[in-house]
Order: sequence, then C-alpha cells, then structure tokens
Amino acid sequence: MNPHLDKLQPYPFEKLRQLFAQVDASPAHSAISLGMGEPKHPTPAFIEQALVDHIGGLASYPTTLGSDALRGAIAGWLERRYGLPALNPATQVLPVNGSREALFALAQTVIDPAAKSLVVCPNPFYQIYEGAAYLAGAEPYFVNSDPARNFGCDYDSVPAAVWQRVRLLFLCSPGNPTGATLTLTDWENLFALSERHDFIIAADECYSEIYHGDHAPLGALEAAHTLGLSTIERPYARLVVFSSLSKRSNVPGMRSGFVAGDAEVLKKFLLYRTYHGGAMNPAVQAASVAAWNDERHVEENRAKYRAKFAAITPLLQTVLRVELPDAGFYLWADVSRTGLSDTEFAQRLYAEYNVTVLPGSYLARDAHGLNPGRNRVRMALVAEAEEGLEAARRIVQFCTALAR
Repeated sequence: MNPHLDKLQPYPFEKLRQLFAQVDASPAHSAISLGMGEPKHPTPAFIEQALVDHIGGLASYPTTLGSDALRGAIAGWLERRYGLPALNPATQVLPVNGSREALFALAQTVIDPAAKSLVVCPNPFYQIYEGAAYLAGAEPYFVNSDPARNFGCDYDSVPAAVWQRVRLLFLCSPGNPTGATLTLTDWENLFALSERHDFIIAADECYSEIYHGDHAPLGALEAAHTLGLSTIERPYARLVVFSSLSKRSNVPGMRSGFVAGDAEVLKKFLLYRTYHGGAMNPAVQAASVAAWNDERHVEENRAKYRAKFAAITPLLQTVLRVELPDAGFYLWADVSRTGLSDTEFAQRLYAEYNVTVLPGSYLARDAHGLNPGRNRVRMALVAEAEEGLEAARRIVQFCTALAR
C-alpha cells in the first residue's frame, strides 16, 4: 500500500459523524444541517435542459482537452468577469471534473517526490490541499489565518528556509471557511515570492460569485493582469486558478469546473490528466457552456444569498461573535463566550435542537502553537431562507439557555 495514505486524517464529515455517534438528535425538532457546503438552491432549468438535449453525447468518448465550445465559453467568462485580455482557449484553459479533483491532481503534476518539497496551505483549509501534498510525496506547511488581518494569512511570517523548499502554494480566495478575500497588495507580495523562490500558486476561487459587498472579489488572474503579468513573455507565470459551476450555478452534481493560467503548467497538467483519465462527459460539457454563458441566474443566486445573510447574521450576532464575510456562503462564528469548545457546541446543539454545524478545529491543524479553528464553528447557509432562519432561531435559543 502507498505509505503516504497513513498520513491522511479522517475527512471533517467523518469526524463529525463520530462526534454525533455519541448522542441522539432532539426528536422534538426537524433536522437542519448547516454542516456541509453543498448548494441547495434549485438548479436553473435551462442548465438541466441543456444536459438533456445533449444526452446523445454519451455515445462518444470525450477528449481530456474538452470541446472548443467549452474552452471558449470559459475563456470568455474569465475575460468578461475579470477584465482580462484575450486568453488562448487552446493553451490557457482546461476543463476539469470539478475543482476538487483538479486541485488534488495538480500537486501530483508539479511535485517531485524525491525533492522533499513543501506545499504551503492556509490554516484552516480545504482538506484536499493537505491530502494532495502528502500523496504527492511532499509535506504541508500551514500558515495560520489571523482574525486581526480579516482572517488573512501572514505569509511574511514564513521563514526564508521554508520558502526555499516550497514547490506549490494553495490558497482560497474567497476563503473556506472564513470568507476572506485577498487584496491587490496581498497578490503582489505572493507573486514576488513565487518569482523569487520559483513555486506555483494554485488559486482556488470556487466561491468568487457569492459576495456580499458592492464589488466582486479580486481574482488571481485579474490581479496578475493589473500588475502587468499578463503581457510578459510567459503570461501568468507560475499561476493557475481553479473555479467551478457548483456554487456559482447550483450544479454540484455536474462536477464541472476549469483550470486556467500559465500555459506551461497547463501543458504538463494536460499530459497528467490524459493518463489519469480526467475527461468530462460530453453532455456535461454542453450544459456547462450554457451555464458559463449566462449571468442572470448567477445574479439571482447571489441575491438570494445576500438576503439570507442579511437576515441571519444580525440574529446570530445577538448571541455569538460572528461577522458578515467578504464572500462565500459560510459564517465563521466564535463560540468561546458560550463556555463550550467548538466540538461541545456542535454536539450539544445537535442533541438539543437537531441543528448540525461543523467544529472549526476539524477544518484546521495545530500549527505554530495553535489551532486557528478552535472555538469556532462553520455554518453553511446553503438551504432556502426559512430553513436557515429557523436554524438561527434555534441557535439563539440554545445560546440563551447556556447563558442562564
């Protein structure tokens, strides 16, 4: 067996299952889950219809590179969304079966297992980053999220000796679970580090279209273009971005996303994926073209999230320390003033009110003397508004009872 498998921790939802195995949920309340970040808004009908209309594509093998139409639709969306100069759909864009498997596969492409490389990850983080590092023969190096920096990571705290061993840096903006977004200055510093130490930046942007302010989050390619890195001899050098239709278009079951950026990295990534077997279903490709070419459903989806967060966040603020995030569909709540740890809070809330939240410590690792997820819980506001409001009311009741 691959010895690196022994380094993997149970997935957060398996840890949650084990935590809840010790208690019974309140039978007086219907179950409400805020634990998993699975979009629950309805899939737009036109995307479903496009899938049905092209079901005949199942009769042929798809290419790993994907159709010209899909790569063109993705390139067009990137250019419109981020104000980019024209991308080459043949070399700078690659469709993938959801960002999750692509994030994992990239590490297998760019890591030399014999080099004792490091992979920099935010902490807390999406668990795929850690697993990808270990199974590629590297070690993760965690940079803690700091509430004083709007939950940004302090990359200046990373020693030079660490940077010299880094081959890959994973980041998520907007962040999971914090919702934090990177500024242009943040990107400028990261690009400088990437150039100095010759590592690749893998920017996970799957929450980019769910934001709560007036301005859309800054994207990695957008930042690179603004800083003049899209017109150099090697455009977007050492930078690849990942995105997905799952959250944007409420189609998590389609497993449709893309990787875009540095053509030299994507050439090697395509080679890896050709052998790995990462081709996308032709019917899914056609439905994805329809989704990437339409913005109205995205705007409607974003409005629903904004209305939910506007109603639920102030309600929870009466009992917990929690702020409206920059973007994404999570609330990252501090439960320390309840007197319970994050795991105790989640367990008792489930037992007494049948509401599921995810302990923050399950999404982070002990690093540099602390676990930055400890005493926090992640709440995924993915269901329709009334269900989310009912969950919030129960949480208020629960916390109010604890305070008596």
